[in-house]
Amino acid sequence: MAQSNGPYKTIDDVALYKGAREGDDRTFDEIMGRYQGRLHNFVFGFVRDDDTTYDIVQEAFLRMIKFKGEPGKIKKFSTWAYTIAGNLAKTELRRRKRWNCVPIGHHWQEENEAFYEPESKEPGPDAGVDTRHIGTVVEECLSGLPDIFREAVELRDIDGLAYDEIAEITDAPLGTVKSRINRGRIRLKKKLGRLYEEYMDTDLS
Repeated sequence: MAQSNGPYKTIDDVALYKGAREGDDRTFDEIMGRYQGRLHNFVFGFVRDDDTTYDIVQEAFLRMIKFKGEPGKIKKFSTWAYTIAGNLAKTELRRRKRWNCVPIGHHWQEENEAFYEPESKEPGPDAGVDTRHIGTVVEECLSGLPDIFREAVELRDIDGLAYDEIAEITDAPLGTVKSRINRGRIRLKKKLGRLYEEYMDTDLS
């Protein structure tokens, strides 16, 4: 569940969502507060345009509110929210590519690779001193990765989602997700050099 500091912080996402669907503006504001920023960052990674990103995130929330199914049947709200926003972003990319007659992309051989998992470390006493600078550099380097790698690395290392959640969001097998994260991390480390280890020690979410 996304973090919240308001009076609803002990209420789970699905309960808030149910209240929002029933017209409670306070619960709608809370669920927006929990996810708007995270979804904005996620979608921006695809479309690279603030106005389009804003429109897509607003459309994602609108679709959630208009959803006709039972809220209780949503397994995990965060996975569902990312899936809706991601699908809308990818639809926008396909629209752009059709308009510009650009090929959709490359096929990647991703299976049967040694998995690279950076060592998890506790932040040092001066962690966060250069967070803004590191975050900017990481964002620039991430934007240069192929979308399939950038998406997987962002969801895992920045948003902290579990591998099975990422597999559901990206509609990819678990092994493929791990491979994409692996390859994305390796490429990112090559781009960042020593800054990569600082990035892995810093909470950028």
